[in-house]
Order: sequence, then C-alpha cells, then structure tokens
Amino acid sequence: MNEVIAIFRNFELKINEEFSGKTIKTVLKIHFGLSEHMITQLKKGDGITVNGTKEFVTKVLKDGDLLKITLFEEGSENILPDPVPLDILFEDEDILAVNKPGDMPTHPSIYHYRGTLANAVMNYYMGTPFTFRAVTRLDRDSSGVVIIAKNAIAANRLSRQLQSGEFIKEYVAVCVGIPYPEKGRIDAPIHREKEGIIKRCIDEKGKTAISDYEVVEKSSGYSLVRLSPKTGRTHQLRLHLSHIGTPIFADFLYGNDVENERIRLHCAKTVFSHPITGEKMEISAPIPRDMNLEKIKK
Repeated sequence: MNEVIAIFRNFELKINEEFSGKTIKTVLKIHFGLSEHMITQLKKGDGITVNGTKEFVTKVLKDGDLLKITLFEEGSENILPDPVPLDILFEDEDILAVNKPGDMPTHPSIYHYRGTLANAVMNYYMGTPFTFRAVTRLDRDSSGVVIIAKNAIAANRLSRQLQSGEFIKEYVAVCVGIPYPEKGRIDAPIHREKEGIIKRCIDEKGKTAISDYEVVEKSSGYSLVRLSPKTGRTHQLRLHLSHIGTPIFADFLYGNDVENERIRLHCAKTVFSHPITGEKMEISAPIPRDMNLEKIKK
C-alpha cells in the first residue's frame, strides 16, 4: 500500500489590512472560497482557531491575528475501492495527478459501478476518509492527465481557474484525414442535438466553442494533431475535428465506429497554478502506444 501524504489539511492565514475588521466567516468565504456547508463542517472539533483559541465564525478579526482552519473529510462512502493500478504523475498534500488509461470511466455509473478511476483512487487511499474530486474529467475512451483535488479548498480554487481560462489543457488526437490548413483555429458554437441525449452538434444557437489545432505528424491518410481548447464544451474537440472533415479515429458519435478500438484522444498536458502555493504546475502524460500512426488499424 502506498503511503498517504495527509489525512486532514491545515491552513493558516496571517490577518492583514485586507481582512482586518472582517468576521471569520467572511474570510472563509472570500479568501478560502468555502461554502456554507463547508463552514458548518469546520465548526466540528477545533476546525477554526484564532491565535490558538477555538472561535466562532462571527468573531471579528484584527491585524496580526493568526487564523487556522483544519479541513475534515467525510469520505466518498458510495464509491467502492477496487485494486486497479494507478499511474501517478504527481502528488502532494493538495492535488493528485494521474494518467488515466483509455477504456476507463472517470466516475462510477449505473453501467460501470466498478473499475473506474474513482474506484482506483479510493483503493489507493483505503483506510483514509477521502473524497473523490476530479477537477478535470475525461470521457471513458479518452486517456491522459486527470487532476484530482485532495481537499475542498484546492477543488474550489482549481475550478475557478478552469472557469476563468487560466487552467490550460493540451490534447493530442489521431484523426482520419489531414486537416487543411494544417494549423488553425476552429470557432464553431456547440449545441445539444436533442434534449436528453449526450450528442452535440454545431449550431448558431449553441454556446461559443473555440479550439486551436496543429498537425504534428501524418502518415497513410492519418494525422496526429495537437489540440488546445480555449473553451470547455462537452465533446468539443471531437465535434470540432469532425466539423472540419477529419474526425478522431474510432469516434462512434462524430466519425466512424471501429470494432474493438477506442477513440484516440489523449490529454497530454495540463498547466495551472498550484491552488495553495500559487506555483506554476506543468503535468504531462506520455502519448500512449496505440496512438502511433503506423499501428492504427487500417
């Protein structure tokens, strides 16, 4: 069993002029990004202290106070642990980055209750009250970097980066055909095809969707394409590549189904600011062997 880095997470904040005169509750919401529910959880035990003394959230803080909070995890009790190997790319007290293989769902569902990435992560933290928080998500067939927040504050701050566009994701895909021009931008709005189904379509009524692309390799009518989505719509890259006439290999929704083959889409790199330290993070996952153009099933 791998060593678990942390069970509970402590955070400290030295109060300055910005927060002097404000209540603890206000600081918890503004600085730490905590919800009402999370603040309620903090009240248990000694979750909130000022200068070493337990305090109520109504206390007004002053310049120089040391506010300390301790996050307590309830755990994802509905996700069962499975002894599935994890390819860990990075781990510290706040984030876990893994390389998800193709043909593995990120979350359990009615059709895939076991064998998912969530089940594998819960097994890795077996015996620890861990909550599975996948900040980035990949479709079942897609492979590559998935970032998991290990506490609520990290999850909140990373989600904000995703919403603001500060969180950068780079993908590679094997396309049937070669995009022309070989480098460019696809700006095509995406709309749900029909209510209640997952399939999307290009429609002026849809939401803005922008993807940059560049061909990095080509062979025998196939191409390896680097992709940088500027927005985060459902199936954006799959639909955009199909829209320009070069669908992803084995894409059963927007291209052609290929028996016993997965969609060749891989999240190769993520770039973001560490949610606690602010340090620039760049986490990469190697391109899998099944994306070698010479090995693609003809």
